[in-house]
Amino acid sequence: MAEISISNSEWERLKLKIKRKYIHLSEEDLAYNEGQEEELIVRLMARVKRNREYIVFTLRKGMVHLETNRL
Repeated sequence: MAEISISNSEWERLKLKIKRKYIHLSEEDLAYNEGQEEELIVRLMARVKRNREYIVFTLRKGMVHLETNRL
């Protein structure tokens, strides 16, 4: 089970931040539906070539400042 929970509305904002940080990610890489956090984390780990802790940390950090452009 994933260490983070992301709603579809939160993902729309967070996706923009992730895409800005990792411009090589495609829409397919960033595909997400509520409840599929585990699949998203595994996919991002492979595409960004970072470990699970880093991906979860980055997602959580982006969620803290959802209303800003900060990641």
